[in-house]
Amino acid sequence: MTELQFGLIGLGAVAVVGVVVYNTWQEYKHRKLAQQVLNVRHTDVLLDGPAAGVAYPEPEPQLDPEPGLEFSPADVSPPAPIDKPLMPVPVNERIEPVFRHDPEPRGFSVEPGTSGAEAKPVSLSDPVVDALPARIPDEAKDMKDAAEPFHLLSPVIDFVVALEAVEPAPAYQILEAQRDALARIRKPVHWIGYNESAREWEPIIDDGESEYRRIRVGLQLVDRQGPVADGELSAFHLAMQDMADELMAMADMPPRQPALDAAVKLDEFCARVDIQIGINVISQGQVFPGTKLRALAEAAGMVIDGNGRFVRCDDDGNVLYVLLNQEASGFSAESMKTMSTHGITFLLDVPRVAHGERVFNQMVDLARRFADVLRGALVDDNRRPLSEGALEPIRRQVGQYQSMMAAQGLPAGSPLTRRLFS
Repeated sequence: MTELQFGLIGLGAVAVVGVVVYNTWQEYKHRKLAQQVLNVRHTDVLLDGPAAGVAYPEPEPQLDPEPGLEFSPADVSPPAPIDKPLMPVPVNERIEPVFRHDPEPRGFSVEPGTSGAEAKPVSLSDPVVDALPARIPDEAKDMKDAAEPFHLLSPVIDFVVALEAVEPAPAYQILEAQRDALARIRKPVHWIGYNESAREWEPIIDDGESEYRRIRVGLQLVDRQGPVADGELSAFHLAMQDMADELMAMADMPPRQPALDAAVKLDEFCARVDIQIGINVISQGQVFPGTKLRALAEAAGMVIDGNGRFVRCDDDGNVLYVLLNQEASGFSAESMKTMSTHGITFLLDVPRVAHGERVFNQMVDLARRFADVLRGALVDDNRRPLSEGALEPIRRQVGQYQSMMAAQGLPAGSPLTRRLFS
């Protein structure tokens, strides 16, 4: 090798060593700087107080001597020590926020009795509060695009099963999945699905063309025949498990025993408020001809339904009150020309009607009109004349019973309440 080559090799070695030394020196400098920064402790004015060694600066004395007077440092007294910080510093432990609630709602209960019984306020904490299940579904957390449809299905009156399928299923497949198994259950079963196009929940119907991935199926816990039986709830539970397998869906089912207990208590509450009020119009010797009855009823906006009754409905088609024949035969369009009767009854189903007191007044006014035209008498179930003094206690009872229901989240005349008292 030539001297030039040896020189180049030596120069390269020196350059490499220089770079290594420079990098080591830079690393040392940055490490020392980081240690100095991290080791510095800044005072936290919220957490550190006098006990933590926080020193508060003492103000320098501000003197305004009179002209001609001089002060030396020895003549100036030091300022009094500061016992408290200039601004209050919280040194106690942190207080967490606390949510409070009143566990005992209040309402009215009316003792059962005959027409005109006096109502009295009582505590509802025992029979009423326990009647409603405490379970609130937790499904709303993962339903970011739609709220749970409690106006269609409610854990208050339904045993609700939530199904989340991998692929959307058509309506007919969902309803046919366990039709035979569910046919043996006497309590109503209600189906709803989330329409992803309309972004809303809707009832699933046989001839519907929509497909659903999110499905809710509710077994009604109580109706006027009583609470659901253990065997019925077990059959429904198994049917929903089989349905989930068939649709390849995840099923979220609440526990059965709390639902059975809640159904019994809810049925007890319903029995307390389930009243129907009848106003009778009876003949005083001369029968009521069917033609006059039909003319009066139709003039009041009443129509004959499939059960042989004249019904008065609101604008939404909900029945307000009905007119019944006290004799065996019901009303029909064919028989009204030839039939006659000795008495008729106007009937108000209190839990199924909103604004009960107002509807009661309308029904009484119509009954009086019938009695005047037909020359009949207005009487109660014991054939005693109904004066205004006898009607007033009944009117108060209607309002008090409906107040009880509203206090428990079951307002009279709402869709859920009409299902409950079916």
